Amino acid sequence: MIFPAFLIAAGLVLVSVMTSALAFRFGAPLLLVFLGIGLLAGEGGLGISYDDAESAYFIGSLALAIILFDSGFDTKLRSFRQAAAPAITLATLGVAMTAGLVGVVAHYVFGLPWLESFLLGAIVGSTDAAAVFFLLRVGGITIRDNVRSTLEVESGSNDPMAIFLTVMLLELILSQEAPGALWQDLLYGFVVQMGLGILMGIAGGYIIVAAAKRITLEGALYPIGVVSAAICLFGLVGMLGGSGFLAVFVAGLVAGNMRITGHVGLRRFLEGLTWIAQIAMFLTLGLFATPSEFLDIALPAIAVAIGLTFICRPLAIWLCLLPFGYQRNETAFISWVGLRGAVSILLGIIPLAGGLENGQQLFNAAYIIVLTSLLLQGWTIRPMARWLGLIVPARIGPVERVGLDLPGRADHELIVYRVVKDSPVLQGERLPRWARPSLVVREGRSMRYQFAGRLQEGDLVYMFIAPQYVRLLDRLFASPKKLTQDDADFFGKFSLDPAKPVSALVDAYGLRAVPEQHLDHSIADFMKQRLGGTAEVGDRVNCGSVDLVVRDIGTQGEIKEVGLAVDQMESQPHIPLFLSGGEIWNWIKKRTGSG
Repeated sequence: MIFPAFLIAAGLVLVSVMTSALAFRFGAPLLLVFLGIGLLAGEGGLGISYDDAESAYFIGSLALAIILFDSGFDTKLRSFRQAAAPAITLATLGVAMTAGLVGVVAHYVFGLPWLESFLLGAIVGSTDAAAVFFLLRVGGITIRDNVRSTLEVESGSNDPMAIFLTVMLLELILSQEAPGALWQDLLYGFVVQMGLGILMGIAGGYIIVAAAKRITLEGALYPIGVVSAAICLFGLVGMLGGSGFLAVFVAGLVAGNMRITGHVGLRRFLEGLTWIAQIAMFLTLGLFATPSEFLDIALPAIAVAIGLTFICRPLAIWLCLLPFGYQRNETAFISWVGLRGAVSILLGIIPLAGGLENGQQLFNAAYIIVLTSLLLQGWTIRPMARWLGLIVPARIGPVERVGLDLPGRADHELIVYRVVKDSPVLQGERLPRWARPSLVVREGRSMRYQFAGRLQEGDLVYMFIAPQYVRLLDRLFASPKKLTQDDADFFGKFSLDPAKPVSALVDAYGLRAVPEQHLDHSIADFMKQRLGGTAEVGDRVNCGSVDLVVRDIGTQGEIKEVGLAVDQMESQPHIPLFLSGGEIWNWIKKRTGSG
């Protein structure tokens, strides 16, 4: 019996891997493919019977812990700082508001009692980190940095809130205690879970990094040791009553930004392990479902999914982001990228395992909502980003580069570039002093950089650099990219000196949307203040009839080049919803003045 089990399990994983090529080619949400394969292999397809709720929840929880650790590990601290306030607001208050609004819809659509309706809202209240990270990072979508950071931090940190709400509401339904006393206990539990998750996640991240630096292991064992330590942290925090999911995300954030020993190797190991975790979780949850039971509740579940997509999440996102100055199109995109995924299905198992009378109905409804979300939103992320004008055009072409860890050094890497045709280094652009080129391999012969002469096409250049400088060298070794008309429109047709005062810009264009206290500041300082202290290529600052666009930044994050885009609002879609806080304030002042 054991050998057929191995054959079936490995075969399903292999089929999932092989079909990924079709998903990439046709733009399908890859996680939907994994989920579909699980459904086809289950009772409604090949007939594989799997109904063990506890093992399904165990596999899903372990896979989710790995995915969240990888999500934190790959999140830059700069991005986290930039998006922390709005993203955490979305991950807590936003999830609670979404769950409440979905609960109202579910009550009238399904006719469930109020608490069970809110329980369904909590189950589908959070976005799925695996789906969002895949579509934003692997899917090749380059969007404005503040929007990307907000989505990544939100999706990586909102699962603990959804888990807490699900468990809390299930206890309320099943408990015989007085609701008032139970609410106090649950509020205390929320503080303990989140507090322990954050504090032990920070401590665990520092301990993992310190141990990796001090303990000498075989190179291949470092990644295994780090991941095992993260899973130990997940289990320990859960045993102590904290949120293990939040703890592993925070630990990954700490470890990923401290340049842990073997960072490059660990990054590759985590990438492969996360793919396995995603495939295993989606296949398991696909096998666990019974599609024949979906028909009875398909229409009401789809109605709830549409309400969630077009009303509940957009309203919650808009209200949460009002204080943070997001533009209409940015708020619209963040509300659209609210994909539901394996986490919602995983949470749908909890009422089943807890013996809730309507548990099967809630699980089936959550499953259909996830399928609808992946079909509706997963296929349209790229077109939506393009329509809203959020895709940042690439400023450079492809780069051929390989990075290698240095033994015992986390602050430098060995980078190997292949010199490609028409790259800036072939056109005479000099390498910066900090690049430290040491070796050139030309036609199979190695030579010191000092004696290699002018670089030639096909040369391999070896150099030791700090990781933060890699993207700057990429520009020197990249193939050229011609700026199209659309790219020129995005970055602005006019160039400004970022060192010039804002007053000169105001005088030239008669702008009225710039506060007087900023007139003496340089354009660069004004933009960084409006962008929250950090800037990335493609970031925009609206000044009424014009947009200031970051075209280039320096090694220390300073703005080196600014573009001026005139009348950009005319080319943007006119969305009647998602008014920004500034637009609402201007409308109030206008109405008050006219009155």
